[in-house]
Parts: sequence; structure tokens; C-alpha cells
Amino acid sequence: MAENNTTKIPQRNEIPTEYTWALKDLYATVDDWKKDMEKLKGMLSKIEAYKGKLVESASELLGFLKLMDEIAVITDSFANYAFRKADEDTKNATWQGYKDQTYGLYVAISGASSFAEPEILEIPEEKLQAFYEEQSELAVYKRYINSIRRKKEHILSPAEERIMAAAGDMRQSPEDINGLLNNADMSYESITDAEGNELPITDASFVPLLHNSDRNVRKAAFESYYKSHAALKNTSAAILSAQMKQLKFNADMRHYDSALAASLDATEVDTKVYYNLIESVHEHMDSMYKYVRLRKKLLGVDELHMYDLYTPMVSEADTKITFEEAKENVKNALKVLGDDYVALLEEGFANRWIDVYENVGKRSGAYSCGVRKHPYVLLNHKETLDSEFTLAHEMGHALHSYLSNKTQPIVDSDYVIFVAEVASTCNEALLMQYLLEKTTDKKQRAYLINYFLEQFRTTLYRQTMFAEFELRMSELAQNGESINSESACKVYHDLIDLYFGNDIVHDEQIDLEWSRIPHFYYNFYVYQYATGFSAAIALSQKMLKEGEPAVKAYKEKFLSAGCSKDPVSILRDAGVDMSTKQPVEEALKLFDSLIDEMEELMK
Repeated sequence: MAENNTTKIPQRNEIPTEYTWALKDLYATVDDWKKDMEKLKGMLSKIEAYKGKLVESASELLGFLKLMDEIAVITDSFANYAFRKADEDTKNATWQGYKDQTYGLYVAISGASSFAEPEILEIPEEKLQAFYEEQSELAVYKRYINSIRRKKEHILSPAEERIMAAAGDMRQSPEDINGLLNNADMSYESITDAEGNELPITDASFVPLLHNSDRNVRKAAFESYYKSHAALKNTSAAILSAQMKQLKFNADMRHYDSALAASLDATEVDTKVYYNLIESVHEHMDSMYKYVRLRKKLLGVDELHMYDLYTPMVSEADTKITFEEAKENVKNALKVLGDDYVALLEEGFANRWIDVYENVGKRSGAYSCGVRKHPYVLLNHKETLDSEFTLAHEMGHALHSYLSNKTQPIVDSDYVIFVAEVASTCNEALLMQYLLEKTTDKKQRAYLINYFLEQFRTTLYRQTMFAEFELRMSELAQNGESINSESACKVYHDLIDLYFGNDIVHDEQIDLEWSRIPHFYYNFYVYQYATGFSAAIALSQKMLKEGEPAVKAYKEKFLSAGCSKDPVSILRDAGVDMSTKQPVEEALKLFDSLIDEMEELMK
């Protein structure tokens, strides 16, 4: 399939089958999917039959936990089929409706089982130990049970838990509304290049257009994109406000000091990790300012603008990379992880785990879903180095999920979000090392270092800036202050000044960037890109230096660990200690040294 950013965006039915994901692996027909919907509805009464019985006997507790495992397996396929179909075309009202029904069923299951945590908390410690002795199969659930009892002060009464579960659908609404606004309803004016070719603006094409070597194209894309966001800024701010209010509601009801504490406690991460990240980055702002000055110098512009931040500083070395070439490079780069890892990668490539190209209405961006049958990866692939790294990134997620699902029991198979970005970013770091070693061309090396610098800028600095924005918005809500387009833009404006310094023009449109970031609806997710990046740099370097022992520890202690331990312990077992500032500090020092190498190369 031709990969040309200037071509018309195809309809879904125009994409060749081999470049679409194989959802038939989950259900042969929609009717089969609907049968599981009815089956799940019928299981609600089975859940409720255990109400009031979990404290009675080991067999009742075990029976309930096994039932929830069974439901988890069914809902895994059921929900992923609906969500993936909805993402293929966000304008398809039928599947958007089925997606809503799926959320509704999740809420119903959550409501029906809401008695479980309060009842598990009621079991006296001596009685629980007797349960373990009586039913050896309960040992599989020990960590899960302990994780509930650990949060005793935040678990409500059965009646209150049922209310909280029933409110789940409403708490999901800000993310859903924001997704539809940006993916389905938002439209942008097309622009033209110097040859008069029309360039359509979409969420998927926007950043690639900012990579364009023609500054006029970058400027026009930037202005067109944010013109549409400016027209709907009040709506976007209202959605963001609703998100912060629902986080505050959840934290208040569950007796947490803040929404941040509530969100991070779900993954057993101390809020100090969040604050330490921001503090560490603040301490290394000089490196970022040095980067901005270098970019301005290498681009040869009198004024550096926000729309100049993505285009390569060494555009002569920019090359187009087809999807087939990207797959081959990723496979070769990850050979360090062993033949078994590469075999799984090839299985995913050959058996349509990936939905490759953009189509009209398709969800923007990229993601991986760790479905138990096999992972599914959404891409919007372009002929860019960025898309090649996105492939490596998402397949890192995919194989992390695959190995955890195959190794851990159902209850421990789903890794927590704190470690979610480590495997993906580790793949990117290994790909970068492979490409740097492969090239003998000075300009190509400079181009790759440029890309590596961009990973640091966009992951460590930019995601930390996002984390700080999310924190400040949450604090406004916590203090009862208004979140509107004016307050959101003011906070974002100040952060841009802090993170980029005085050597770049502060284009007013960038103050609206918050309105295009879907991750602000993921409940304090973004900071983990930065911490995960730091851990990934450490792990990748360790494997390249130490070889098989480090690779074995990475695959067995991390990729296959699921949530069998708390995330900081899992990473420590694999060889990196995220309870300290050291990984972040070392990554930022590497960033600074890469700037110096780039400057030397370009003399």
C-alpha cells in the first residue's frame, strides 16, 4: 500500500485486509459476540449469589474468585472486540452504541461484585490464614487479597461501594466525550504545500506535518490545527473540568488526601515518585534550554517557533521508511532479546495483530491492548522514523502483555501502569542503539542522535510538563477553583515558559495544546512515560553491556511478572531501582551529553 502523507485518507473498506487486525480471532461473527453479551448478563446473578458468603468459608471465597476469573476471561474478548471495532471508525454509530453497552455491562459487573472488597476486609486475619490452609488453591489469590486489605481505610461499606460502582459510567464520560470531540467531531482546514498539493489535517497527520522540512507547511498546519481547537476551547475546558471533578469525587469518597494519591495508590506507587520526577526535571532545565539554543542554531532561523520543534535538525538525512522496512529493522534490533522473543514478534507481524494505516474516522494515535487471545496493536503508520519507533514501542507493550498473560495466573497477569511504558521504551532504546551501530554516515548518525534527543525532549521533559499540568489542574479542582479555558491556558502558558526558556518564540496557539492531549483523561498516567523512559534506558544499557544474564532477568523477572509484586519491586528484581532519583538523573545526564555530541558532529 502506498504510504504518502499527501494522499487522500482512505475509507476503511479501501484498506487491504493484510494491514488490518484480525478481530475474527476473537469472534467469527457479531452474533457470536452478542451471545457472550447475554452470557455475561446471565452471570450477574451468579456473582450476587455469593453476597454475604465470602466470610463464611474458604470454599465460598475460592468459588467467588474463580467465578470472577471466568468472567474476566470472557469480558477480555468481549470488550476488546467492541472497543477495537469502535476504534476502526469512530463515526460508526452502531459500534459506538455497542461500545456504550459494553461500558454499561462493565458497570453492572462492578456493581454486582461491589460487595466483595468490604467482605474480604471483614475476614479476621486468623480465619483468613485458616482459609489458606484449608484451600491450597487460594494461594494463587494471596497477593490480590492482600492488595485489598492494604487499602482497608479506603474501602467503603457494601452499600456505598455499590453506589461508587454505579457511578462508574458517569466517571468514564469525560474521556468518552473528549475522544468523540477530537476523533469524530473536530475538523480542520486543509493546507497546501509549495507545489500546490492539498495536505489534509487530522490528528494523525498533524505531527508528521510538523516534521515537514518546509517551514511554511509547518506554520500553516500549526495554525489550522489550533484554529479548530480555539473554536471549541470552552467545550474542551468544560470536559477537562469534569474529569478533574470526577477524580476529586473519587478521592474524597475514598478518604484520600488528593486525587493524585488516590490514582497512584491503585498501583502501589508513592506520590513522592511523582514529585521527585518533577523536581529532578526542574533541576535539569539548563539542559533543555541548551537543546533549544542548539535547535535554533542548526535550523539557521532568526526566531525559533513552537512549530519548529519537531522537524529534524539535520533534514538532509531524513529518509522514508516503509512499513515492511520498519518491521525488519525492529526485528533485527530486538535480536538481543533472544530467538524466542523474535519468534513472538514475527508471529504478531504474520498473523495480523496490527491495524496499520489511517482511515477516515479511525481513532488517532497508537496503542496496544494485551488481549489474552493475543495482543492487538493500533497504528496510524506514516513513512517516518517516528512511525518505525512507534512500531517498536507498541510491540514492546504487546509482548509484555503476551508473556505476562502466558506466565501468570489470571488474577496477576495484568501489569500495572507504572511499569507499562518500560518494555515499550526499552524496545525503542534498543532500536536506537541498533540503528546507531549500523550507520557509518556522519549525517545519518547526527540524524539519529537528533531523534534520540527528541525522545528525551518529548518523553522526559514534555511528559513531565504534562504531569505538572495535570497536577495543577487537579489542585485547582481540589481547592474549589474554576477550571475554564482561561485558567487552563494560563497554567499551560506558564509551563511552556518554564520548560522551554527564552530562546523560543512563545506562539499563543501553543497555550491550547492541553486540549489535544487524550492522556489527561487517564488519571495521572503521563508521568509514567518519563519514569518508564528512565527505567528503560537503564535496562537497555544493562542488557547491551551484560548480555544473557541481564536479558534473562529482564524477560523472566519483568516481562513475565505481570502484577505478581508491586511495580517498584518488579523493576528492582530486573535490575533498576525506581525508588531512587538515580535512573531519572542518569537519563537527564545522557540527554545533556547527546546535545554536546550533536553540536560536535555538526561543526
